[in-house]
Amino acid sequence: MKYLKILLLFLLISACKNESKRDLQDLGETKKTVLKYAQGFSITAFSNYKTLEITKAWPQAKKKYTYLLLTKAQASKTTYNSDDYDGVIITPVKSTVVTSTTHIPALELLGVEKTLTGFPGTDYVSSQKTRALIDSKKIRELGKNEGINTEVLLELNPDVVIGFGVDGVNKTFEVIKKSGTPVIYNGDWVEGSALAKAEWIKFFGVLYNKEKEADSIFNSIEKDYLAAKQIAKQATHSPTVLSGAMEQEVWYLPNGSSAEAQFLKDANANYLWKETTGNGSLALSFESVLVKAKDANIWLSPSYYSSFEQLKNANALYANFEAFKTKNIYTFSNKTGATGGVLYYELGTARPDLVLKDLIKIIHPELLPTYTPSFFEKLN
Repeated sequence: MKYLKILLLFLLISACKNESKRDLQDLGETKKTVLKYAQGFSITAFSNYKTLEITKAWPQAKKKYTYLLLTKAQASKTTYNSDDYDGVIITPVKSTVVTSTTHIPALELLGVEKTLTGFPGTDYVSSQKTRALIDSKKIRELGKNEGINTEVLLELNPDVVIGFGVDGVNKTFEVIKKSGTPVIYNGDWVEGSALAKAEWIKFFGVLYNKEKEADSIFNSIEKDYLAAKQIAKQATHSPTVLSGAMEQEVWYLPNGSSAEAQFLKDANANYLWKETTGNGSLALSFESVLVKAKDANIWLSPSYYSSFEQLKNANALYANFEAFKTKNIYTFSNKTGATGGVLYYELGTARPDLVLKDLIKIIHPELLPTYTPSFFEKLN
């Protein structure tokens, strides 16, 4: 009788354990995260797990990446086939490696920058907060993004690596994935508008179980951006704008359907190539640019040149532009971090509201008389 009771108790405990394990397919209602602008990812919440889908990791991407997100408690009670997913991630993420400076502001805005353990090219980081972590050896140098030091990365053993790709061919990421560390392609840079790129903070929010915080932060940025756009509409004229500069024998400019051109439109500027469309930058000859923009009122982002002297020495013909003669050229290249990282390349994607206000200050200074630009300043 005693042994029978023990046997019955064992069977009861086993039954309870089996019952507590829920299969991912035995689920009910789903809820998708609301995305107002971003089109490259989606987040779906089920009753005992979430999925993160990357639908456009790079411009011509055909593959969709799906990641299973589970809390530690959910993972202990859920059965799943890991082969059905491109990665399984336990949330909230405790340690991470990101590979682009544009990812760092999202971590800081969410207050999770201390989870960053490694980065390729730490000298490019301009944020004072993250630089302090680098200087105190809390964030390891991982070499160059094209050839990440996988030995150091695997030693760090992060919960996830946030990468980006231009065509999906990255041998380093394949090595990392084979080690068991999930790699997620972040496609914020592929989005067609500034607000769509900024909305990728929700991508980071779900990894840290901070969806509400991410939503609130984005709503604040969006509100600030749209308010600035309304201010720009008060302008009574739209100055003509030229952008870019020569690189070897080609002048690269934003096409009219790009996020950069959208900034200029929202700032109520007359961008001279606003009617163009396509992917990537326009690649034009010097002569064609000179014909169209010789009398442009404002010249923005003249490549990496930081002074008029550098610009003229690079090509004496630049002096033929009216904006050069009137010294009405503005650059973001001169605002850098302690080790030379350009602030615009890091923070500009996450804070399009600041970029737009910078441009309004340049194009319509009377509309923002007390505003101090965050990125742009006149060429020295």
